[in-house]
Amino acid sequence: MYLIYVDESGDPGLQSSPSSYFILSGIVLHELRWNSYLEQIIGFRRRMQGKFGLRVREEIHAAAMINNPGNLVRIKRNDRLAIIRAFADELGSMHDINIINIVVEKNGKPLTYDVFSMAWKALIQRFQNTITSRNFPGPMNPDERGVIFSDTTNSKKLTQLLRQMRRYNPLPQQPNFGLGYRNIPITSIIEDPSFRNSDHSYFIQTADLAAYLLLQRINPNSYMYKKGGHNYFLRLDSVVCKVAAINDPHGIVWL
Repeated sequence: MYLIYVDESGDPGLQSSPSSYFILSGIVLHELRWNSYLEQIIGFRRRMQGKFGLRVREEIHAAAMINNPGNLVRIKRNDRLAIIRAFADELGSMHDINIINIVVEKNGKPLTYDVFSMAWKALIQRFQNTITSRNFPGPMNPDERGVIFSDTTNSKKLTQLLRQMRRYNPLPQQPNFGLGYRNIPITSIIEDPSFRNSDHSYFIQTADLAAYLLLQRINPNSYMYKKGGHNYFLRLDSVVCKVAAINDPHGIVWL
């Protein structure tokens, strides 16, 4: 069984939105690696507690740590950035994970364009395709399936979307098969999505980190650019799912 933990950066709105991009990042790991990677993250958190005073149970929410740290204001801003950098390096060392990244560039999209649904459709399709093609790293069983864990989002809409895709999932024909679409239902993803508060899930926090670093790679804020944080996404290069989009060097799916 493959588990995917998903979080977003930016927002899916097209009108009066503060962001030109909506990003989904999904951390994929096999069930047989879940416990060992959880222990690795806990070990990392203990090191951050010893070095910077970040308590093991305090959430690493990347955007907030930079600009709206709340109780973490007690930690110097440069140290909060160092925690984010170290977290990226830790994630990049987990060689049996893969990160699927979807980017919707909202500029120029018609108001009828459903940013949320289109991004999630792309992520779900790549998750299924990579499972069925047996392209994820690490252990695998003869007939794998996947399950989705998401940060709290539009749960009703996402659940309905996945249920619909299990019955109707039209994809463009390949050029050698002619014009039109083929219906390729989602068959490798079981159950409805399961929703987690990020402050209760270390793996959702890793997805939050990946999505934030990708946004900073594309459209960095002034602080991240000044400090070189716009390049931190590249620290994840060894674990990004490059087969998700072969026309992008980092496997990013652009919509």
